[in-house]
Amino acid sequence: MSQYDHPTNRDPSNKTFEPIEHYGVVGNLETCALVSRRGSVDWFPIPHLESSSAFSRLLDGGGGCFAIQPVDPFESTHRYRERTNVLETTFQTEGGTLRLTDFMAPMTDGESEISERTLFRKLDCLEGNVDLRIVFEPRFDFARTEPTLSATTEGVHATGDETPLCCWTTFAAQPFEIDTAASHATATATLTAGQQEWVGVSYGEAVAPTTETCEQALVETVDYWREWSHSCGNQAECVFGGPWHDLAVRSGLVLKLLTHDETGAIAAAPTTSLPEEIGGVRNWDYRFNWIRDAAFTVQALSNLGHTAEAREYLSWFLDLCRTTTPADLQPLYSLHGESGLAEQTLGHLSGYRDSQPVRIGNEAADQRQLDIYGELLLAVFEATRSGITLAETDWQAICEIVDYVTEIWQEPDSGIWEVRSEPLNFVFSKLMCWVALDRAVDLAEQQGFSAPLDRWRRHREEIRTEILDEGLDPTGSYFVRSFEEDDVLDAATLMIPFVGFLPFDDPRVRATIEAVDDRLTSETGLVYRYDGPDGLPGGEGTFLLCSFWLVDALALTGRVEAAETRLEELIGYVNPVGLLAEEVAESTGQQLGNFPQAFSHIGLINSALHVSRAKGMAVPGTELIGIELGTGATVEAVRDHNHSDT
Repeated sequence: MSQYDHPTNRDPSNKTFEPIEHYGVVGNLETCALVSRRGSVDWFPIPHLESSSAFSRLLDGGGGCFAIQPVDPFESTHRYRERTNVLETTFQTEGGTLRLTDFMAPMTDGESEISERTLFRKLDCLEGNVDLRIVFEPRFDFARTEPTLSATTEGVHATGDETPLCCWTTFAAQPFEIDTAASHATATATLTAGQQEWVGVSYGEAVAPTTETCEQALVETVDYWREWSHSCGNQAECVFGGPWHDLAVRSGLVLKLLTHDETGAIAAAPTTSLPEEIGGVRNWDYRFNWIRDAAFTVQALSNLGHTAEAREYLSWFLDLCRTTTPADLQPLYSLHGESGLAEQTLGHLSGYRDSQPVRIGNEAADQRQLDIYGELLLAVFEATRSGITLAETDWQAICEIVDYVTEIWQEPDSGIWEVRSEPLNFVFSKLMCWVALDRAVDLAEQQGFSAPLDRWRRHREEIRTEILDEGLDPTGSYFVRSFEEDDVLDAATLMIPFVGFLPFDDPRVRATIEAVDDRLTSETGLVYRYDGPDGLPGGEGTFLLCSFWLVDALALTGRVEAAETRLEELIGYVNPVGLLAEEVAESTGQQLGNFPQAFSHIGLINSALHVSRAKGMAVPGTELIGIELGTGATVEAVRDHNHSDT
């Protein structure tokens, strides 16, 4: 329970920052809004996730918000309705109890009278009487523009150079008071036990819905999410069985929220510039479609039984491949496929807890990251295993990518972690180039496609030899981050057995796991990404995806009890509504980085799967036949792809 009984905390206009883990997220498969436990919408890009935000209080105390909360001191709790993305906040005051329900109706192809471009906020007074206050304080274009506010019969209309907003209520005779100088509008009301009212904000249209329409929207939204979400019928027999079952289901719902219904693209996170270190400069915009992240997301959703997303993303990717040469493929794109993501600094925003700069755009789009080709081929390979058929034109585009990998695999790059230092020959990048060739050979053989298999096999073996010759520490015991660095570790090398490069019982695999556990793991059991320079000042928190990777590696090398213990510790960092940011501060346990983060929820889903299946396993790494692993390979595929070496 969160208590907000201090005057500075119960005023929606207060400029203090909420802990990142105090937020929930709602969305409509086009954009997302972050709602704090005190009932304030502090982040809301419109009309799309990569658009500018109309409420940016998350990044600056004066960035604007849309708050509903009791006037009197209160305690509050957050929860989602079971198996939905409908968020409920319950306020407890001395005089009564109020429930606030936040949701957006998902974008669908079906005909409906419901506006998907509305943030609905339902108020239920559960007992007693509650005096409440509504604050509507939009700040268009990341708070670079103060809107013009005008009264309407339903509420307040906000206009400017951006998408207009209409704030409305169903209250009778409860007009907003508009403060023109402060560019905000406020309203107060008293609800009594049993009373229900609606408040909301619509964008791109000025029509306020009726009470009946609001109720219909809630019913349809709950039905949509429950029909979509993972449902096993019998949790005890579910492959995700265990104390993490419901969190795996929640993680799937989070990943679905990050998909863009119109294009099939998948965002890495719905926010920008939430810091990896409080007061630091590692603040990035994650509201884009990373090829790598999206491929992993599709595989995690497939593990939960959601194959439609795999088809939609594969279609998005193949369209991109048919219109872009392999050399011009970027690591990330906008959710609509645009390539221009120039990085800008918003100097007028203070940043979350004074963490500057605040950035929009991401210049990592211009980096060379060779691992993306392997991740793409993994996604295609797994899609065909689930029954998706490739057309001849699709195969031609894939062949061009694979041929390109044979030409450039020896070159340095910026790697999976997008370092801003000089490019290096990262072991993980070489590994994924090997994967690209390996899966392409399999696709050609299994699907009967024409391909230069002898040349592909030759290059695959050359990459393998290079990794084994240059990618180990000087003693040849464990894998390091790059060919240029003798003893710098990288948690990404934990993936070596998962993609079939070496078997789980190989001594170099086991030594790599031990090295990561010994040198990259904090006292609390969380894992840092790497221990070498990256061209940026300051530090960062422990990385949740890498922490889940270590759980997976422990589980599939026979240390099942240790893996289970680590997983139970990891899920202790999940916030009260089941959400995870990118990182966790070792010293405080607070969440850091953009939120919620797809990578972290991918890790949770896969670790839940691995630990659940590994418990009681007789021979580690060999009996999970047909079960998809963290990067998309199955144990069956891993076994088939393990090539002997000396």
